[in-house]
Amino acid sequence: MPFGFLCSGDTVKNTSVKNEKTLNIKSKFFEAVLVMISSVAVGIICGGIGGAFAKSIGFVTQLRTEHEWLLYLLPFGGLLTVVLYKLTKTEGIGTDRAIESATGKARTPVLLMPVVFTASVMTHLFGGSAGKEGAALQLGSGVAELVSKLVKADEKMHNALAVCGMAALFSAAFGTPVGACIFALEVAVVGKINLFAAFPSAVSSFTAYCISVVMGVSPERFSLNSSPDLEITVLIKTAAISLIVSVAAGIFCHILRGGKELIRKLIKNPYLSILAGGCAIIVLTLIFGTDYNGGGMFLIDRIFEDGIVRPEAFVLKFVFTVITVCTGFKGGEIVPSFVIGATLGAVLSGLFGLPAAFCAAIGMVAFFSAVTNCQMAAAVIAVELFGAKGFVFFALAAFSARAIFPKISLYNKQEFNF
Repeated sequence: MPFGFLCSGDTVKNTSVKNEKTLNIKSKFFEAVLVMISSVAVGIICGGIGGAFAKSIGFVTQLRTEHEWLLYLLPFGGLLTVVLYKLTKTEGIGTDRAIESATGKARTPVLLMPVVFTASVMTHLFGGSAGKEGAALQLGSGVAELVSKLVKADEKMHNALAVCGMAALFSAAFGTPVGACIFALEVAVVGKINLFAAFPSAVSSFTAYCISVVMGVSPERFSLNSSPDLEITVLIKTAAISLIVSVAAGIFCHILRGGKELIRKLIKNPYLSILAGGCAIIVLTLIFGTDYNGGGMFLIDRIFEDGIVRPEAFVLKFVFTVITVCTGFKGGEIVPSFVIGATLGAVLSGLFGLPAAFCAAIGMVAFFSAVTNCQMAAAVIAVELFGAKGFVFFALAAFSARAIFPKISLYNKQEFNF
């Protein structure tokens, strides 16, 4: 009897363990299915919104080019921006919130989506110097928050979907699906990647990219026909250019942070500060021309097509962007960062005896890497923008750019795991 009883107990115990393992396998399977379905949903929604956002930015930029008098409405657009943020109680919420959402430390309010969409389009319409990727990250985070609520995601899944949203909308707006995915994985915590989010974010990114292309959004691409041969002297020059650019990037980040604080102290009323910023951009535009309004990607096109760049271009784009962002206009700093890096790189081409287009590409990669701390994403985005021929140079630029200021960033909430 005792022996039979023990056997019976062991059998029950073994059966219980097997049932528990079976339930665990089923639970993980359903979790994986839910994550994949959700990542596709995030990609579809972000693709639609990102495509509409990119086309809207393109439309208003063309409109502003044809009707230069729209610049004089920039202060009015700024005032309307402050009103929108106050009415929706989203004031003070930006890209940092999207980054916090990816680590589970905060949630992105869904109301932020229509507000940042509208405010960013207005900034471009009236001539503020801003980009679209910062707003895209916020939009993607908002979409992820919405989908997370619908599927009742736990914290682990929520964080993964936040990464998916950022990757998807960046991809749709800029047309770099692989780089967008890696950027979203890298940006929240430098030195640590959320592996659980890796495959879902790739699914979201490529889904969004395909939808945006179907909607008629043209991915950003540049023809780099003058990439030099892989030689030691060129590698040394590439590293040197990257280090110089990284110094400018560090100064850019410091001035942006210090500028925002200074504006808050000097002009405590947000209506007055954004009004002053709009007036300042109008005055600067009347003095230096319209080249530095909006995103300014055509300045990069000019370098790659004609090899032309003004020596002062990177300084002026720097100043226009700092004033726009620090006084409260919306849009983001990534595209202006590309422009500043490219124009500075092209200016340095004469000093180093290298083609202007090649140095512009190195400058773009280095500046982006330095201000975001996303070296892998910077190198991969460069390949998507310029082609794979210069990958070694792009990778060297991306990693060299963080040598001087390894912990400087555009984002206050970015964490460092080293």
